[in-house]
Amino acid sequence: MSVPATMRALQQTSLDGPKDMRLITDVPVPSPGRGEVLIRVLAAGVNFADLSKACGSFRDGPRPPYPAGFEAAGEVVAVGEGVTGPEPGTCVVGVGDGAFAEYMVLPAVAAMPVPAGWRAEQALGLVVNWPTALAALKPLGRLAAGETVVVHAAAGATGQAAVTLAKHYGATVIGVASAGKHETVLALGADHVLDSRDDRLAAEVRRLTGGAGADLVLESAGGATFAASLAAAKPVSGRVVVYGLAGGEAALTNWDLVYRYPVQVIGLNLGTLIRAGVFGEVMGKLFALVAAGVVTPARPVGHDLADGPQALAELAARATAGKLALLP
Repeated sequence: MSVPATMRALQQTSLDGPKDMRLITDVPVPSPGRGEVLIRVLAAGVNFADLSKACGSFRDGPRPPYPAGFEAAGEVVAVGEGVTGPEPGTCVVGVGDGAFAEYMVLPAVAAMPVPAGWRAEQALGLVVNWPTALAALKPLGRLAAGETVVVHAAAGATGQAAVTLAKHYGATVIGVASAGKHETVLALGADHVLDSRDDRLAAEVRRLTGGAGADLVLESAGGATFAASLAAAKPVSGRVVVYGLAGGEAALTNWDLVYRYPVQVIGLNLGTLIRAGVFGEVMGKLFALVAAGVVTPARPVGHDLADGPQALAELAARATAGKLALLP
């Protein structure tokens, strides 16, 4: 396959946010090293982690200037030494450096084939949002049928995945989203939707659960909402799985856990799951759900590659719903 020498790509030039993300038109196309594949990017996923990196709040994040983006789906066009699969021509989805570009390199072992019958952009989320939601609900959240789950940012890509999976597993779902997104969350099957701007969030969860509190809270909001999540969980047996901090950091002390919030707090980071050997188990379960038709193709909102900074700004402003994609 013919591969050009240069490409268009977005580069983050500061840690002051996506406003300093620039389109470069003559970036050298990378070459796949040993154990790597080169893909022609057909769609790149836009995630909150991209914002965290651009704002310098991502732990051990890249230093500017750096190639932006990390999630992409596309066609394998070249393979490095020692690669036995996927073969050129295969459509894959995966994570690596520099996804906001026309070409990117992926580790071959992490290049997951796009499910049969799915287009490349429909597979965005399969290696980020869906496994995050599944890990939060099952191996970490220990969700059981009949339990009540609170899902923050329920209209977002990970939130929508969590609502879908929680309903599949027989849970009662309380979604939390801004008022304009409530119909979206209800259409996914959520039993109740609460306003993310309501300062009585914990009290409303307790009202809906007859005073008991939620069995599981999926916490990605952070900031001032974190305390409400802890207060909404059922004492002793309630679990709060923390996988995001979109609203900023929030402190939690041992005094809080002993006297104010006697609940189980669990941190979730996909990179840690990979290093701990848990990610493969999660992905196995996820692709079984794909085969069963529980997990269906995404319908991302597409933007031109050059409009990446604007897409990230809209994500930061909570003005989006579902998955966002950049289309080179």
